[in-house]
Amino acid sequence: MLSASHRVLAQDIHAAHPIPLTDRAALDGFAVMASATVGASSYNPLPLPLHPISAGASIPPGADAVIPLDLGQTQASNLVECIEAVAPGENVQMRGSIAAAGALLASAGTDLSPAHVGMLISTGGTNVEAIRRPGVQIFVAPGDSVIDSNGPMCRALALRDGGAVAEILPVERSRPGFRNALDAAEADLVLVIGGTGPGADDHVAGALVEVGEIAIHGIALRPGETAGLGRTRGGTPVVLVPGSPAACFIAYEMLAGRAVRRMGGHDLDLPYQSRTMVTARKIVSAIGMTEVCPVRCQTADIVEPLPSFGEAGLMSAIGGDGFVIVPEASEGYAQGTRVTVYLYEAVASADRKR
Repeated sequence: MLSASHRVLAQDIHAAHPIPLTDRAALDGFAVMASATVGASSYNPLPLPLHPISAGASIPPGADAVIPLDLGQTQASNLVECIEAVAPGENVQMRGSIAAAGALLASAGTDLSPAHVGMLISTGGTNVEAIRRPGVQIFVAPGDSVIDSNGPMCRALALRDGGAVAEILPVERSRPGFRNALDAAEADLVLVIGGTGPGADDHVAGALVEVGEIAIHGIALRPGETAGLGRTRGGTPVVLVPGSPAACFIAYEMLAGRAVRRMGGHDLDLPYQSRTMVTARKIVSAIGMTEVCPVRCQTADIVEPLPSFGEAGLMSAIGGDGFVIVPEASEGYAQGTRVTVYLYEAVASADRKR
């Protein structure tokens, strides 16, 4: 059951019995018969039989309420003095008050949060049918930097989307290197970072053709123009993303992330909260390209454009509050236009829909 957290339920879960199964104490105190407390006050404490009870424990026979610890004073001879009257059922969680037998506890398609897991375990459940986390294998072709930042970034993104990443593997930046890595890939989805461009040592697309097929190479997305999609000879989906960090980030979000979420049964939409806001200045974009434009919030309703990912790289994401997607048929948005903004701070992780 613990491993089900942040996975998607494959079938409805119903209560096998009333929850709770018996009337139980809602807090620590003393179990009493409510009628015996009538007239109790600090000036007229009533001695009652001593029945200490802990929160969650079943109410004993002959009791129908619980007085809190601070309203009772234990005495000798197994008595407790009650200084305030309680009503029948007070401080008691009644049998079936959480759910009746047969009630729906969680429906198929629910993304199980830690609270779901705790609730299901508390009802006596031990196993649930959940969609398996898709295994994501990440290959990284070395670039100009000796430090790989793209692999850890994509690993974090894949984990956010419900994937399971065992390790990040370096791959030789040559056609045989890419070919051998792709041919040996064992995962539900393969992500190759780098080697996707038109340069002399960018061989991943050709290597994929040799050990499978490439369906798309080069898309009208900025940044991320050299991204691609294909599959190995065994049918495993492959996503090719550029080695430039900003292009890698955006290509993952627009292509690979959607695939990971789909395989895990999650919502396919971008895992960000979207909000309609007004542009403080014109957002400029080239026609013919879908462009992801970073923005910063001026107020709760107004955003301003930041330097593009091409100019500032990932600093445009770190220094911004979100982004706007400008479709390929548009040259951008004029000042004062209402646009959809995807906000970084509202990444749906544990609170993803579905």
